[in-house]
Amino acid sequence: MCSLLPESLIEPVKIESQFIPSRKLGGDCFDYYWLDENYLAVYLLDVAGHGLRAALPSVSVLNLLRSKAIPNINYHQPSDVLRALNNTYQMTYQNDKYFTIWYGVYNRSQGQLVYASAGHPPAILISGDGQLAQANKLKTPGMPIGMFPEATYIDDSCVVEKSNSLYIFSDGVYEIPQPGGGIWGIDNFINLILEYNQHGFCHLDKVLDYVRELNGSNVFSDDFSLLKVVFG
Repeated sequence: MCSLLPESLIEPVKIESQFIPSRKLGGDCFDYYWLDENYLAVYLLDVAGHGLRAALPSVSVLNLLRSKAIPNINYHQPSDVLRALNNTYQMTYQNDKYFTIWYGVYNRSQGQLVYASAGHPPAILISGDGQLAQANKLKTPGMPIGMFPEATYIDDSCVVEKSNSLYIFSDGVYEIPQPGGGIWGIDNFINLILEYNQHGFCHLDKVLDYVRELNGSNVFSDDFSLLKVVFG
């Protein structure tokens, strides 16, 4: 899986990633690429389950989107992409795999981000500098891909300023079991990246080290997938 994932981007948008599969084959997958010179697509998906049966659908989706092989859809419109994926990957009695996904398209000339999600954790947009930094959750309603043929998906959008940071992740980054029961949780994860940004040192390897220590092991019970997009 790691060999299929994209290399880091440097400019005009900087994207870095951390991906630690819970096993040799993970069900998480992500990609980012320019649809044309002005529009950047970025997404992250999480297939239910683990191992080969989860990895195969994620590789299939990656190849399908990367090759733009789904006919008659607008790849610049996230909700249209999710609708097409839902039509293509319906669960059956033979295939019980569904997946969540967050998909966004950044318009570089207008500084606008359009996005849609399907049962996936919100992306987190960090705006402002230093102690004035704020975290905003970017998410739209929508059932996971493959659950219901009649599921609907909608777009939302926001303006992003240069130097704003966007974090896209799977639930494996925050569903960390804690002593005495319970999990660490998404709010604690958001507070962590916000605090790191407020102090100016939110590097993904630092986040990973923190969560590893919290986990008490280098082996996670679920895939750890985390993207950081810095708009330029």
